[in-house]
Amino acid sequence: MPTRRVHHLAAATAAATTALTTVLTAVGAAPARAAGDLHLVRPGESIQQAVDAALPGDTVQLLPGEYRGSVRITTPGLTLRGAGRDSVLLPADASAPVPADGAAVCAAAGHGLCVAGTDDRPLAGVTVEALAVTGFRKNGISASGTTGLTVRATFVHDNGQQGISQEKSTRGVITANESTRNGQSGVFLANSVDSEGGALSADGTLVSANLLTDNRVGVTVRRLRDLSVERNRIHGNCGGVFVVGDEGVPRAGALTVTRNQVVANNRYCPPNPRLDHIQGAGIVLTGAEETSVTENEVRDNVGASPFSGGIVLVHSVVGVANARNTVADNLVLGNGPADLADRDTGTDNSFARNQCAVSEPAGRC
Repeated sequence: MPTRRVHHLAAATAAATTALTTVLTAVGAAPARAAGDLHLVRPGESIQQAVDAALPGDTVQLLPGEYRGSVRITTPGLTLRGAGRDSVLLPADASAPVPADGAAVCAAAGHGLCVAGTDDRPLAGVTVEALAVTGFRKNGISASGTTGLTVRATFVHDNGQQGISQEKSTRGVITANESTRNGQSGVFLANSVDSEGGALSADGTLVSANLLTDNRVGVTVRRLRDLSVERNRIHGNCGGVFVVGDEGVPRAGALTVTRNQVVANNRYCPPNPRLDHIQGAGIVLTGAEETSVTENEVRDNVGASPFSGGIVLVHSVVGVANARNTVADNLVLGNGPADLADRDTGTDNSFARNQCAVSEPAGRC
């Protein structure tokens, strides 16, 4: 496919939805800093070929249009950038030949965009921004074995499992995305999807300023430590935020959930073999420790499942109690059956200065 290589680009624009004319203007501008090469990809051309041709520090720029087929990134420092939600990654046509490149691995797993490192050699410094990913059987964007991954200003919707998934990774930044109508979580962070084990350190991973709607759960954090979920708008899901741990050592927790707006997550999601049904769940801690839940607005989450309510503590599926968590300075109103619900056996969790009307047990408001 034709590939245009342009040396010494100006710094990338911060506007995630920049029109094509702005992109072309940036190509011709005087360089503000040293940068890698630019690979332009047009609708009908192969993103994977451009990604495979790129070197560390290069940018693969998608022009507006639809692109069929999965993409797998294994080059450190690569930027994959679209022109906003008008650059759309979709599954390959059923009649299309199976690719013989890295995309085949990602497609076989059922994902749209894969960012893939290893436990021994984490893939560093990849950026994915300003594109849409939709219609894939499993995850829209799926990352494993990465460090310093940035996913920014993407529109990830109507995928079968997770919208944006990151496992076995550190120092990620997932920000300013819209993730909606995915079968599981809008954003899913885990130590490992396929195995048990103690919580891993996410080393400061940040999930911030995302819009997460109409998923099973807005944000799920499973068996991780040292990360922050902050300033997200989370509404219309079955559950808002789930922090999930178990008996593994180290325990899940030592993380922050702060300044999020978690409102009316009242869809009904049926039970599965591991969990009861989910409905009306705001922020849920289950089997977590030393987690700080502060300064959130949690309103109008109403349901009749074990997880229902505003901010809820409940023991894990294997019976592990929450320990040494802090719930403080939150606005928690209009939730049912309670704004604050401690349904756990742990005795060392702290509730302070929350504005709420109904607590379970009484006396926490």
